[in-house]
Amino acid sequence: MAEEQVPTEELRETPLAALHRELGARMVPFAGYAMPVQYPAGIMAEHLHCRAGAALFDVSHMGQGELSCAAGLEQAAAALERLTPADVLGLRPGRQRYALLTGEEGGILDDFMVTNLAGSANGDRLFLVVNASRKAHDFERIGAALPPGVRLRRREDRALLALQGPGAAGALATLAPEAAPAVAELPFMGVTELRLGRVEAIVSRSGYTGEDGFEISVPGEQAEGFARDLLALPGVLPAGLGARDSLRLEAGLCLYGSDIDETTSPVEAALVWSIGKRRRTAWDFPGAERVRAELAEGPRRLRVGIRPEGRQPARAHTPVQAAPGGATIGATIGEVTSGGFGPSAGGPVAMGYVARAQAADGTPLALSVRGRSLPAAVAPLPFVPHRYHRARA
Repeated sequence: MAEEQVPTEELRETPLAALHRELGARMVPFAGYAMPVQYPAGIMAEHLHCRAGAALFDVSHMGQGELSCAAGLEQAAAALERLTPADVLGLRPGRQRYALLTGEEGGILDDFMVTNLAGSANGDRLFLVVNASRKAHDFERIGAALPPGVRLRRREDRALLALQGPGAAGALATLAPEAAPAVAELPFMGVTELRLGRVEAIVSRSGYTGEDGFEISVPGEQAEGFARDLLALPGVLPAGLGARDSLRLEAGLCLYGSDIDETTSPVEAALVWSIGKRRRTAWDFPGAERVRAELAEGPRRLRVGIRPEGRQPARAHTPVQAAPGGATIGATIGEVTSGGFGPSAGGPVAMGYVARAQAADGTPLALSVRGRSLPAAVAPLPFVPHRYHRARA
């Protein structure tokens, strides 16, 4: 996880900043905010606790917004589809979808979540969550593309918390017993609006750790009290950006600005599944020409998992080379985009891009680290199996 170098006096803070400091967090600049990278327990302990119990992350730096239209939510969905290959019109009420904003050249401008909140007591709307480093760009781009009658409302008044791990559902049930049935029935990528204790919240069963869990949007002025209520429960501990990064890497999930950016296409990034089936018929989204050509002919490179041998992690920007013959380092065929030690995987893990011809699982690679050639191999993703809560048949 790269730390953004921003002068301290220019950093913004989330509604939980005072609580982070009270809990002993080490704060670092990230996406223009002062954010907790770890607490006294340390990144390793926070990571493993998320896999075993329930970890609470502050992700309030991310951008939240709503699209609405008096003439019907379909118009808002159609407007958003002008900017993304996701099937927004086909998104059912109470469901959330991972989506990409693509540029005219086929690169990824951001990845985001879109939720259909039709039928809500608070009005029909599409709820958006975008990356912190891109939210100004994203909301400007979305707002400029909206036709008359479709409204974008930025929700800077709201905070966002992620409660992740196998103990997350039990923690919410303990905090708000009256909401327990609704929480238990919520499937992965399902969303509901309900009262959790003293707070009216938008609750999605999702997250970026590979574990079961929830992302909870609450009014900013109530965020600290809500977080304190959660942290007072047995088995709930705070976790920072360091553990969030190692968890999402083990889960094989992309970080914008590292694994995907304006130069990478959805095909190269192995995110074709996010392109709606209907959208592959019309090809009417930005960058469709490049995406269509890469699907037909194959991309130049592909995002893959990489398992270095031994115990030394391969960090971002490490050159990836063809397996060397003898002591000679082979030709460079790609680069590591995210890498580190995987506490649950029991060793170093990485993701990166390699030439398509060397992208098959098991392909031997070499990582060039300080002039040395370290052996590695292409590995299937995720490194740790996902444990999302799937709906029962």
